[in-house]
Amino acid sequence: ILCLVSAAAALDFKYHHTEELEEYLRGVHAANPSLTHLYSIGRSVEGRDLWVLVLGRFPTHHKIGIPEFKYVANMHGDETVGREILLHLIDFLVTSYGRDPVITRLLNNTRIHIMPTMNPDGFEATKVPDCSYTQGRYNRNGQDLNRNFPDAFENNSASIQPETQAVMDWIKNETFVLSANLHGGALVASYTFDNGNPVTGSLKGYSKSPDDDVFIHLAKTYASNHASMYKGTRCDNREPFPGGITNGYSWYQLEGGMQDYNYVWGQCFEITLELSCCKYPPADQLEKFWRDNKVALIEYIKQVHLGVKGQVTDKNGNPIPNAIVEVQGRPHVCPYRTNEQGEYFLLLLPGTYVINATVPGFKSMLKTVEIPDNTGNFSALKQDFSFPEVSDKIRSRVASCPKTPLYQELTRASAAVKPTVHILVLMTIMLVIFK
Repeated sequence: ILCLVSAAAALDFKYHHTEELEEYLRGVHAANPSLTHLYSIGRSVEGRDLWVLVLGRFPTHHKIGIPEFKYVANMHGDETVGREILLHLIDFLVTSYGRDPVITRLLNNTRIHIMPTMNPDGFEATKVPDCSYTQGRYNRNGQDLNRNFPDAFENNSASIQPETQAVMDWIKNETFVLSANLHGGALVASYTFDNGNPVTGSLKGYSKSPDDDVFIHLAKTYASNHASMYKGTRCDNREPFPGGITNGYSWYQLEGGMQDYNYVWGQCFEITLELSCCKYPPADQLEKFWRDNKVALIEYIKQVHLGVKGQVTDKNGNPIPNAIVEVQGRPHVCPYRTNEQGEYFLLLLPGTYVINATVPGFKSMLKTVEIPDNTGNFSALKQDFSFPEVSDKIRSRVASCPKTPLYQELTRASAAVKPTVHILVLMTIMLVIFK
């Protein structure tokens, strides 16, 4: 244990290969057993663990009212900066807890999951570091993990990889509210949707989600707190990214991306952070990358406390899982539902909203809420719903959104409505002429 503690205390600015990374994570956990929890969500094709270190006041389990946050890096094995700065983020959080009041409050009120590498095989396969593309981008089966998730717009024919399935199961088993995945090869914060169709405005070159305002805010939060991302300079000297952010589809269309999957099926807002023009830069640049991203990484985590949260309960105060809780005017194609504890979390910017809570088979309940900016207080606005006509013997049926291109269904529904609208307009005109 003393050796592990010693290893945790010495984190150099260098690249940490699999054994070193595991040793460091085990050392941090051994040195901070009440603040951290180390677990693997699965294994890569070659059998390497996909390690996650959790940090928080209640690291081993979900606590009602405390939102779940995650950072994932290195899903492209040759994009390495995120892998290393997440290790330094871990180091900063554990050494600041109890000393820095902001970090202490953040960890007391947030459960933070950090996965330094989603593609350890790809990282180990990158024998010659390069600033541009290498084969290490892919997993051991030659698959791009950021093209490997179910897609809400098209039938993704890619075979689901072990690393992808592990992340999908992870998302299903936790109540993640906010996330970011860390990449390299550009310097920009990109937000959903990565794919699109006419329903989401793709014909105009922008694929807009129902929570577009929140996503823009999240991307701006990271970019504006980064040392230079906010300047919007492109690595290839083409048109700049205004403010250092971009809608994913506006940049380039991507099928089977992880951030869209998180948002549609995981009820988790995720953005993609491109942190370096060079995918695999020399190790002597890592310290500067950490300094450039340090503030942004912390400020972004705070955004998990935006909006409103609460519980849906029956007449006896028992939680109701799978109740639908949405904001009027911004329904999700896969409705957002409460977890097993009857909890919901909705990320919203400050303003007035009507929250609609629905237990299938019963009358919906509407509540108007005025949402302040509570990120500085590390707690979203609390708004509970109690259904007095629901007993503890009645439960919503387990709801699962099908892994089909859900937005294709919307396109067909929209097309089917159009003739009806045209007929109604024609009938109205004929009625006016007749009168």
